[in-house]
Amino acid sequence: MRTGAAGETLSDAELVRRAQEGDELALEVLVERHQDAAFRVALSLVGDTDLAQDVVQDAFLKAFRALGGFRGEAAFRTWLLTITANAARGALRKQGRRREASLDAVGPVASTEVDPEESAVVGDEAARARAMLVDLPEKQRLAVQLRIDEGLSFREIGEVIGSTEGAARVNYFHGIHRLRERMER
Repeated sequence: MRTGAAGETLSDAELVRRAQEGDELALEVLVERHQDAAFRVALSLVGDTDLAQDVVQDAFLKAFRALGGFRGEAAFRTWLLTITANAARGALRKQGRRREASLDAVGPVASTEVDPEESAVVGDEAARARAMLVDLPEKQRLAVQLRIDEGLSFREIGEVIGSTEGAARVNYFHGIHRLRERMER
């Protein structure tokens, strides 16, 4: 992560301001900072690694073209993830069909457990829950993923999924409830 002249880490708002003034280094830092989250959102929606990478590239291009009009009413991250989700939906429309995430896309699940046997069980359960995410409706899946993986607030989740804060909260809790029910089977 790049830092400012005094050694402090630059905020997204400062990086956006600098990028709006033509600072290409600021654009690079924004990409480095947010590309993983954008990729996870894209992959969750399109279910294909190659297509998700294309979607993220398209989303960053769209975001940087529109950066001059970014007013900061939402956090840059929320704005970018909304653009990413919309780009993913557009890519799916172009394909003419919806694709679900493959089990290969689940990826590793970090565990803080020390006991290897317990760690394996926890990891298996987390992987099982992540695999079940693909069965949730899109808004519930995104709400759960954005809350757990990205730590977004319900207001921010609402912006990304195109709903109100209350609807985002409902989608999250319904998604968690469905996952719990399926895990108990």
